[in-house]
Amino acid sequence: MDLSRLFGQFGQIKVGVVGDMMLDTYLWGHVERISPEAPVPVVALERRENRIGGAGNVALNLVSLGAKVATFSVLGADADGEQLGELLRSKGIDTRYLLKSENRITTAKARVMGRNQQMLRLDSETTADLTTGEEDDLLGELRRFLEMERPQVVIFEDYNKGVLTHRVIREAVALCRRHEVVTAVDPKRKNFFSYEGVTIFKPNLKEVKDGLNLLLEDVKLPVLRQIHEQLKDRLQHEISFITLSEKGVFFQYGEQAEQLPSHLRNIADVSGAGDTVVAVASLIYAATRDVRLMAEIANIAGGLVCEEVGTAAINKSRLLEECKRLISFE
Repeated sequence: MDLSRLFGQFGQIKVGVVGDMMLDTYLWGHVERISPEAPVPVVALERRENRIGGAGNVALNLVSLGAKVATFSVLGADADGEQLGELLRSKGIDTRYLLKSENRITTAKARVMGRNQQMLRLDSETTADLTTGEEDDLLGELRRFLEMERPQVVIFEDYNKGVLTHRVIREAVALCRRHEVVTAVDPKRKNFFSYEGVTIFKPNLKEVKDGLNLLLEDVKLPVLRQIHEQLKDRLQHEISFITLSEKGVFFQYGEQAEQLPSHLRNIADVSGAGDTVVAVASLIYAATRDVRLMAEIANIAGGLVCEEVGTAAINKSRLLEECKRLISFE
């Protein structure tokens, strides 16, 4: 396998990302004293940074790897929505299919950072499901994209903010199957079993435990294979790809199953790692149809972004270097 050539193919892949887009704001400062008004630290702000979050972070990871990406969501008709749209466009992400609603507010998370750690988070969001009319409009935009752009992959990124309703999921997956498009999902518990028939189902271990109501002490390959069978009975999907935190990742496709260990890293922040993993896995699978290679490279990518503070997109050159160093094709 020529990894440099593989990474060069990413530019030919078109991807749609459907789900809960968010604006992440980081307020950086330093702490020198406790407030005289209450027993809380006083953070002297030094800088403010806006970042793309939620499903937008999946899109950001994809464009960082060179793919052509379009986003699908319903934002609020507000300043945060405008800011998020500008950020997405500045990164080369196609926002033509994004919708705005007077009934919703754009999901925004402001994090106050002091001493290089998070002191406080302020959330502004709507979590109600889309209205029927909003569902119609979103599905119409996805249908237009599939017919016009002929993408290779559509990724569903669910944060339980109401964009991915049961109906949107069901009809969107059916549309993708009709157009023979690979589908991947990073699920949450609310709609965990709504993603019937997807290609790649990528929960983390906690989401699997919650979804299947499992109490697991030790995670070994035989147990993980049983989990795959339970998931497949409900979802009829093709590939289970489960991230196991410090224990690596597990994948199963048919009878091919393996648990890959994690690589030793200096972990700074795990937020956004799942976004990177599903983005990388989807691209590798679309380019190669090699499930083990998909799992290996996504596992490496997830570890790399955990070395950064806050949500951060994967660095393509560094990922390629690490893959060449860590992956053996003997």
